[in-house]
Amino acid sequence: MPRVAFITLGCKVNQFETETIEGLFLERRYEIVGFHEIADVYVINTCSVTHLGEKKSRQYIRRAKRLNPVAIVAVTGCYAQIAADEVAAIKGVDVIVGTQNRQGIVDLVEAAVQEHKKINVVTNIMEAREFEEIPLLAMPGRQRAFLKIQEGCTNFCSYCIIPYTRGPLRSRPLAGILSEMDKFVAAGFKEVVLTGIHLGAYGRDLSDHLTLADVVKTITEVEGIMRIRLGSLESIEVTGEMIHLLKTHPKLCRHLHLPLQSGCNRILKGMNRPYTTAEYRHLIENIVNEVPDIAISTDLIVGFPGETEELFHETVEFVREMKFSKMHIFPYSKREGTPAATFPDQVPEEVKKERAHVMQELASDLAAQYAARFIGKVLPVLFETYDKGYSEGHTENYLKVLAPTPDNSLIGMIMPVVITDLMPDGVQGKVQK
Repeated sequence: MPRVAFITLGCKVNQFETETIEGLFLERRYEIVGFHEIADVYVINTCSVTHLGEKKSRQYIRRAKRLNPVAIVAVTGCYAQIAADEVAAIKGVDVIVGTQNRQGIVDLVEAAVQEHKKINVVTNIMEAREFEEIPLLAMPGRQRAFLKIQEGCTNFCSYCIIPYTRGPLRSRPLAGILSEMDKFVAAGFKEVVLTGIHLGAYGRDLSDHLTLADVVKTITEVEGIMRIRLGSLESIEVTGEMIHLLKTHPKLCRHLHLPLQSGCNRILKGMNRPYTTAEYRHLIENIVNEVPDIAISTDLIVGFPGETEELFHETVEFVREMKFSKMHIFPYSKREGTPAATFPDQVPEEVKKERAHVMQELASDLAAQYAARFIGKVLPVLFETYDKGYSEGHTENYLKVLAPTPDNSLIGMIMPVVITDLMPDGVQGKVQK
């Protein structure tokens, strides 16, 4: 059996897409091995959100060729899409696929073997009009299943390269979604995470005018799945109907990831974000009023062009007021081809680094404050891993829980756990029998 190895950079959508590609290779009787092992084929699923993502993508391409100089190296993902010629120029790259046409990646790899030539099938993503339906042929080796239901973005935030790498909005038909759900049930999954590049825009391109809320209502009726978790959503797309579902439906996890990016209106305007801090605050207050213990996590960019110390501290104060349960902090990364790359008043790298550090300290404090609410309470935990006498998993509101257990028998099960202590990145608890 030929051996194939994978590495994935970037977001949960990329992780899901790697899993679909793995299934295509398994169906053709390839053996999947670790990326550090000798393989006949290496597939690098790349990221282009930041310069660091692109740098790591190039490093993995070169590492693959060092591991096996005669292996076929296939490069897919956002970096391959936005910079196909640049990727093709890297010594050792054999196949460049991008973010479309991945259904045929195995054929492309085998053609590269037979024809001894570089194959580049990257097309103009802006012309894509249909969701690329690649079924999940092999179940992932973890306890939460990701289900991609949407592709593309048309927000065009001034700092973001993603609309240029993923193209226009394309929604997965409901029949395809339900087919994947049936597979997850058969495989024994308890939780499904809905993902997409612009998840809240689901259905805008469909003739039947389905919405994300319609998808959620439909899949919560699937027997066997205990939890449905929503991926990242734009705050302006959290409808009253969705808040009602979060409040009333027991399967829908009380957790929303709502990217803020900045807590300063002047910076939000420069970012071309479609809301003000007042609108964001009003939404959060409404959600928390309806669903009191819900976890609200977010993304934040520090050091955007024009962000002075005064404007940065505006964001600090706004974030403190919002009391996020978790935050992902990103120093602004200048992306050529985006409007923000040409803005004046670019912030020095050392200032970005310091602001990221300040914000990360605040994020840790806020996470601890949120977690402390649940000490003494019993929460259901989906256990996902086991190591050295402890089982680890997540609550529906996405608290990471560590519980002492004698063995790994709880993996894949949802069990009641009394929360006893705070930990640096979560909580500790005791399983209730």
